Amino acid sequence: MLRALEIRDILIIDRLELVFRPGLNVLTGETGAGKSILLDSLGFVLGWRGRAELVRQGAEQGEVVAEFDLGPDHPARAVLDDAGIPAEDGLILRRVNTRDGRKTAWVNDRRASGEVLRRLSETLVELHGQHDDRGLLDPRGHRALLDEYGETAALLANTRAAWRALREARKAQEQARAALDEVRAEEEFLRHAVAELDKLAPEPGEEQELDRRRRMMQAAARIREDIARAHLALGNDGAEGAMGDALRWIEGVAEQAEGALDAPIDAVGRALGEVSDAMAGLETALDQLDFNPYELEEAEERLFAIRGLARKHSVLPDDLAEFADGLRVRLTALDQGDADLADLARAVTQAEAAYDAAAQALTDARAAAAARLDRAVTTELAPLKMDRAVFTTQISAADPGPDGRDTVAFTVATNPGAPAGPLGKIASGGELSRFMLALKVCLSGAESGRTMIFDEIDRGVGGATADAVGRRLAALAQGGQVLVVTHSPQVAALGAHHWRVEKRVVDDITLSTVVPLEQAARVDEIARMVSGDTVTDEARAAARALLAG
Repeated sequence: MLRALEIRDILIIDRLELVFRPGLNVLTGETGAGKSILLDSLGFVLGWRGRAELVRQGAEQGEVVAEFDLGPDHPARAVLDDAGIPAEDGLILRRVNTRDGRKTAWVNDRRASGEVLRRLSETLVELHGQHDDRGLLDPRGHRALLDEYGETAALLANTRAAWRALREARKAQEQARAALDEVRAEEEFLRHAVAELDKLAPEPGEEQELDRRRRMMQAAARIREDIARAHLALGNDGAEGAMGDALRWIEGVAEQAEGALDAPIDAVGRALGEVSDAMAGLETALDQLDFNPYELEEAEERLFAIRGLARKHSVLPDDLAEFADGLRVRLTALDQGDADLADLARAVTQAEAAYDAAAQALTDARAAAAARLDRAVTTELAPLKMDRAVFTTQISAADPGPDGRDTVAFTVATNPGAPAGPLGKIASGGELSRFMLALKVCLSGAESGRTMIFDEIDRGVGGATADAVGRRLAALAQGGQVLVVTHSPQVAALGAHHWRVEKRVVDDITLSTVVPLEQAARVDEIARMVSGDTVTDEARAAARALLAG
C-alpha cells in the first residue's frame, strides 16, 4: 500500500506531502490543475518512462519520495533480496532528477538502478487508464492474469517441471549423439591404437626399469672384470681369509691377555661380517651382470617401442596404460552407442508424453477459466451499460515452452456480430474504461498487495453508469488501496478519502497543490463537479445526496 508521497520541485509543484490511506482515494480538480503531474511524479520515483523535463523552472533539481507498507509475504521482498537490499516493514523509494538530466535513485537509503525501481514497481502499483500499456492492455500479461484467475499454479508448476525434464532429456540425447558421431569419425584410429597398445601392454614404471637394465647391460662387459677382482680380493684368498687367520690368532692368546684383546676380537668379528655382506652384494651384482646377449637387444626394442608410442600419442611413457584405458572406454561407448541412443530416445519420448499431458491439463484448465472469466465480465458489463458488448478470452496454440503451449488474449466486440479485436483497438475511450474496470473487478481476487491507480477511467460516462463505475472501484478498494483520478461526481462521492488538486499563482508563478477535503469541503467540490464554476444550492443538495449514498 502507498503510505505517503512527497514531491519537491517537480513541474509546477514546489513542495507537496500527501499521506494516503487504505480504501478508495479520489483526486479531483479542474482540468489542468495538475492531477496528471501526481501520476508523473509517482511514475518517476517508480522508474517508469515518462516526461524528459521534470525539474521545476528555477530549481536545481526535483525530488520524489514514495513510502510503501510491505506485508510479510509481499512480492517486493523477493526483489529486494535479489538486489541485496534489506527488507523492512516499510519501503522508501527516493529519486532525484537534476537540471542537467541526471537521475539518481535510492531504495531504503541504498543506491539503486532504474531497473530495480521498475522491478519493484511491478509488485507495488498497477496503473489503469486509456493509455495503460503496462497492465490490462498489454497482451503479454494476459496469460499470467488468466492463470491467476484460474488458480492454475499447481498445473503450471507441473508443466514447468515437465518442460525442464524434457529439455534435459533432449540435451542428453543431443550430447550422446554428438559424442557418438565424434567417436565414429575416429573409429579406425581407436581400433588400431587400442590393438597396438594392447599388444605392447606397457605398465607404469616399466620404461624407467627398462632404461636402468639397458644401461647396466651396456656397462656390464666393462665393469664385470673389476667387480670379479674385488670379489677375489675380499674372498678366502684375500681379505676374508687374512682376517679369519688374524681372528684365530688373537682368540688363541686372548685368555693370557686378561681382557686386553676383547675389543679387537669384537672389531675383527664385525669387520668379517661387513666383508661377508660386501661379498654377497658383489655376488648379486655379478649374477645380474651375467645376461644373455639377446636380452639387451630385447630390452632396447621394448624400451624404444614404449617411447615411440608415448611420442605418437603425446603422453608420458608411464601414462600409456591409463591412456589405453581411456581409448577402450571410447571404443566401448562406440560399440554400445546405438543401444544407448535407443535408451535416450525412449527417455525423450517419455518426457514428451509427460510434457504433453501436463501442458494439455494446463490448457484445459485455462479453457475452463476463460469460460468463467467471460461469463463474469459479461455480468459486470451489464450495469456499466455495455450489455450488448461481447468479451472473449481467446486461447490459441503457441510454440511449446515452460508455461505451456497457449497464447491468451483478451478481446472485445462492442456489438453482437461485430468482429472481435484487442481491447485497446476496438473499444472507444469510454467503452475501454468500462471494459477494463469490469475485467479488473473480475480479476481482483488474484491481487497481491498492489496499489491500483485508475486514471480518469470514468471518462465519457455519467449518471447511473458513473455510479456503477464508482461502486465497482469502491468494491475493488475493500481490503486494499485504490487511487482514482476522476471528473465524475458519482465516483468522487464514493471515495473514502478525497483530495482536490488545484492551481494557484504566487509571484506570477503557477503552482499546483493538493488539499485534503473534509465533509463540508467535499460537498462544495462535488457540487462544483455537478454544476460547473457556479455552485448552486441545488448542486450542493445533489452533492449531499451523492455522499449519502
